[in-house]
Amino acid sequence: QAGGLVAVPTDTVYGVACLAQDSAAVRSIYSLKGRNGAKPLAICLGDVERLYRYCHVNVPDELLRDLLPGPVTLVLQRSEELNKDLNPFTSLVGVRIPNHPFMRDLARACSGPLALTSANISSHGSTLTVLEFQDLWPQLSLVIDGGPIGDIQSPECRLGSTVVDLSVSGKFSIIRPGCALTPTVEILKKKYGLVPESS
Repeated sequence: QAGGLVAVPTDTVYGVACLAQDSAAVRSIYSLKGRNGAKPLAICLGDVERLYRYCHVNVPDELLRDLLPGPVTLVLQRSEELNKDLNPFTSLVGVRIPNHPFMRDLARACSGPLALTSANISSHGSTLTVLEFQDLWPQLSLVIDGGPIGDIQSPECRLGSTVVDLSVSGKFSIIRPGCALTPTVEILKKKYGLVPESS
């Protein structure tokens, strides 16, 4: 609530979070990452129900619940409720509900969504232990050490979440393959009959 940046464990890689509705905190996250301001930040929520407040959803609720919580970021149309200074250049927003009890409790404890990005300098590899991003520690208000995430020897574990654009009705497009590509595509195609946007 004081506008700080906090490093957090998720179900994929370590992240850095702040309150998404706090514009100064959102600016801090960009400067921490040395990140191009045109690269969007995802929001993190504790429960699927809360997603409807910040997004316009055009897929069945059951589809959301088949993919979330989990290692997937769903890209949807944003609603007016979301801070205009968060990704002002796009009408879309990525939503993450990590399958990680601590992250879900943390998100539930905050009044609005968290802005969430990976705990690394932009274009550097993602991190699976807190030591791997210790160069960022001085700029963080708090580092929560959840221990190593996944198998730190496995390159697959560093892929981060699978990012899927569901903003066009009846279609999906994969923005980032991430660590859950195959099961995600299977659910979208086989169970819900969505078609890849390129087709």
